Amino acid sequence: MSTNTVLDRFRLDGKVAIVTGASSGLGVAFGKALAEAGADLVLAARRADRLENTRALIEERGRRALTVTADVTQPDDAQAVVDAALAEFGRVDVLVNNAGKGTAVPATRETPEEFREVIDINLNGSYWMAQACGRVMKPGSSIINVASVVALTSGRLPQAAYSASKAV
Repeated sequence: MSTNTVLDRFRLDGKVAIVTGASSGLGVAFGKALAEAGADLVLAARRADRLENTRALIEERGRRALTVTADVTQPDDAQAVVDAALAEFGRVDVLVNNAGKGTAVPATRETPEEFREVIDINLNGSYWMAQACGRVMKPGSSIINVASVVALTSGRLPQAAYSASKAV
């Protein structure tokens, strides 16, 4: 009989994780959980001031954290996040593609610009980050793409762009 706990089986000691959208909400929660599991973190988001709050939470848990201001819709920014991770930690083991945006605009009134903005962050941004990380990740690494149940059902919510971007 094993005496390992569930947490023992999911330890991330010596691993480096990138979390996008790390300035609020789920991004903060993912960062904290990964730090508690033993990972060092690269925290990426557009809002630099709020990233500092997340960094402090990670460091309170005894882990190292690097903040990178980035817009995942820009392939160069995605690459810059990975480059910063490699410069600071020498590796990338986990990517949590969490950056995202939702809307509450009926499809009949959503402008092309509003639709494109959601798709660009939720879909294209995840792709650019996965591509940049995939170039340097070793076998056994993980890419976690945050999806949504809204991709499967509208739930009577007017979120055409969000549903489309999370269905992929």
